Amino acid sequence: MTLQVNITPNGRMSLPADVRKRLGLAGGGAVFLEETADGVVLRTAAQAVARAQALAQQYTGGNPDAGIDGFLARRREDSGE
Repeated sequence: MTLQVNITPNGRMSLPADVRKRLGLAGGGAVFLEETADGVVLRTAAQAVARAQALAQQYTGGNPDAGIDGFLARRREDSGE
């Protein structure tokens, strides 16, 4: 879906109500803007977290020891704690 959204002189833009409702932003909320080679992508917080989790899964291969908790556990073992 492509929509035209106008930007005011002070840099504000409004997402249409039906889009906000579908994205769970009806009561307001934050979106994350990512500038890419192809343009601009807006993501909700939930979408940004899901994308980060998918990227982490891609790089860790689902290995539970590859996360922060696994790293800290290995550090404790190495230091003799």
